[in-house]
Amino acid sequence: MARTALLVLLFLALAIELVLTAGGFAAPDLVLAKFGVGATVDTRFMAFALAWLLLFVSLVDAVALWQVWRRQPQYPTLCYLLGFWWIGIGLGLYLGYGRLDNLALDTGKGLLIVLATWATRRSAELGARG
Repeated sequence: MARTALLVLLFLALAIELVLTAGGFAAPDLVLAKFGVGATVDTRFMAFALAWLLLFVSLVDAVALWQVWRRQPQYPTLCYLLGFWWIGIGLGLYLGYGRLDNLALDTGKGLLIVLATWATRRSAELGARG
């Protein structure tokens, strides 16, 4: 059950990141407007740079998803990395800019991934002992 929850969370996170990535590349003005940022040459440049960062995070998420799917023993490393990454982003955006929506979405997503990773590891350890 915990592994299934982790797979679902990683898949949903990947879908969200890919949509934001595609938006950053294909429609930066729309993405900037969604976040309340005016479109200028400088902000379009930052949207492009951010889209590359989001693509990288998407690739890390895809590798973590593949590792969990294949039951590879090193999956917790990437899952914890992603979870704490999103917790940090959510907290940083909330504390720095008052973005409650990011606190709920990013920190919530990260916390759920960390907890699901822990639960998956725990159930695997208990299953190995029993």
